[in-house]
Amino acid sequence: MTGPRSPAPRVVAIFGPTASSKSAVAEALADRIGGELVSADSMQVYRGLPILTNQPERPTRLVAMWPLDFDASVGEYQRLAHAAIDELLAAGRTAVVVGGTGLYLRAALAELELPPAPEPGRREHWERLYDRIGAERAHGLLAQRDPAAADAVHANDRRRVVRALELAEIGQSLRPAEDRLWTETTRHPTLITGLDIPLDELDRRIEERTRTMFERGVEDEVRTALSRPLSSTARQGLGLREIEELPRDEALAQMVRRTRRYARYQRKWMRRIPGLVIVAADRPAEETADAILEVARARQRVPARRAG
Repeated sequence: MTGPRSPAPRVVAIFGPTASSKSAVAEALADRIGGELVSADSMQVYRGLPILTNQPERPTRLVAMWPLDFDASVGEYQRLAHAAIDELLAAGRTAVVVGGTGLYLRAALAELELPPAPEPGRREHWERLYDRIGAERAHGLLAQRDPAAADAVHANDRRRVVRALELAEIGQSLRPAEDRLWTETTRHPTLITGLDIPLDELDRRIEERTRTMFERGVEDEVRTALSRPLSSTARQGLGLREIEELPRDEALAQMVRRTRRYARYQRKWMRRIPGLVIVAADRPAEETADAILEVARARQRVPARRAG
């Protein structure tokens, strides 16, 4: 005797490492189900860096919505993502949420209780301290103030160490005792998929994509961006510092190395997402989209593709 069927997914989420063809798969899936794309990428929210952040050409909600001097926050992103998804569902469309920033993906799909934004000047204070005393000592300070957060953050992850120190200062934690980030609860019936590609193929794609960025003029794009005020969150963009400080060949090589490290981190994060269905993505995007659609149909039916 079979058990009750799961509710039909009204939201389909696609997560995967950099260069896993997330956008192409999401676009192919949206074409098949009459859906619309919602981005879950912490750098694609910014205007002015379309090449560096690999922004899609197809209209996608929550892409290029903030200027580079805007201090992005997960809380503000969550508010906008919920509104975008709710609007699509109210119109009878499927929301296809796509991105490689795990926290943004979870914020889009769930009701996360997020810590407050830092008080004015405190982020800069901790960033200066991190730079002055070095990664290991800053991480040691975090271990004294919040051992659980220190266990979850690598010393070289400057952004997260700084954020953890900010929170510890106001009596909160980057790793609270009751962490809802990894619960299975979502706001709407949701199918969450993760794109899996063998590492050697992923590494090849990362190098190819990085070279294409330089051919398309990413250096000029970055120089233009750096001539204007940038927020501390915008400055986290992978490649900004390399292009600013290094000769072209060195910048390209360093970006490839850093992107490969980040992709490995994304792969680890992907396997922690509750309820996630792994889908092989070492094939054309259309075939991967078809595989995701079959999973969705097996659980229940998503809306059929609209005629005309």
